[in-house]
Amino acid sequence: MDAPTKPVASPTAALRSAVVVNPVKVPDLPQLRRTITATLTAAGWPKPMWLETTVDDPGSGQASQAVRDGAELVFACGGDGTVMACVTALAGTDVALAVLPAGTGNLLAANLGLTGDLATGLEVVLQGGRRRIDVGAVGEQSFAVMAGMGFDAHMLDATNDTAKKHIGWLAYAAGAARHLRDRPMRVRVTLDDRPSFACRPRTVIVGNVGRLSGGMRLLADARPDDGLLDVAVLSPRTLRHWLALGWGVIRRKETVSNMKTFTATRVEINSKRIQPRQLDGDLIEAGKQLLITVRPKALLLCVPQPATDPDLAHDAAATDRQADEIRAAVDASASAS
Repeated sequence: MDAPTKPVASPTAALRSAVVVNPVKVPDLPQLRRTITATLTAAGWPKPMWLETTVDDPGSGQASQAVRDGAELVFACGGDGTVMACVTALAGTDVALAVLPAGTGNLLAANLGLTGDLATGLEVVLQGGRRRIDVGAVGEQSFAVMAGMGFDAHMLDATNDTAKKHIGWLAYAAGAARHLRDRPMRVRVTLDDRPSFACRPRTVIVGNVGRLSGGMRLLADARPDDGLLDVAVLSPRTLRHWLALGWGVIRRKETVSNMKTFTATRVEINSKRIQPRQLDGDLIEAGKQLLITVRPKALLLCVPQPATDPDLAHDAAATDRQADEIRAAVDASASAS
């Protein structure tokens, strides 16, 4: 495919870029490469470097290599694991991260208001919205959205990959149903230097921004750059409790039944027994402890305009409409080739 015949206007300076892509998540890798390269070329940008993830390295090594090779912006194209690996590599640098979701249930993409539409993701980059956001750190790994211990990680583990491919984030409902009646955890939670407290929740979620896959906003007050982690302790016991909790979240009630929220810069969760754990929708090794600290404004992220809105997805719908020019140019070139 040749470059689009009609140049796509870009208000930003041309940047050296790299694409870190998970080839397993992309149904047509050559088409993806042609589309990204053609769009950037039409906007006056250099051709991007192209780095594929592997089983042994889901993206951190590739993103780090891109930085060493002079990239000023890295596209993360894949699922939650690919994006989190790039977040880990780019946090603390001045290299921007752009998300091009290719997997299902991509949490950071959901918080940016992005679907799997490639043109919208490229439009976000070319419009030039940039935002420094906090990240959470667990050991050597960093995450941009949420970490969790308990039910949420059980749900991820029980969700069928085939179902995710066919029905998207709705597949998580089946995984959740398998664990609705699990017994609660016995944990002790410590927030900063405050006295620890014991509780019996179904899950503890620690977030930097608030949306789950599908767009539901669990942490209504979470802000991406306030230097704080938002903590949700969910303690439903019955199906009725779960329904009441879900209804309260959907209605954005100030007080949600069976959910307590806190803020902190350091969160330590200790369990009586080994529990499943997740970072940004990607399972990590199960354990008895989850220790999370915040890295304030560590990540430079490409976001829809206006870049200063507390909600990262504030005007994503407008960006989607403005991406029609990219879609038309790519379609025209595809028809001509």
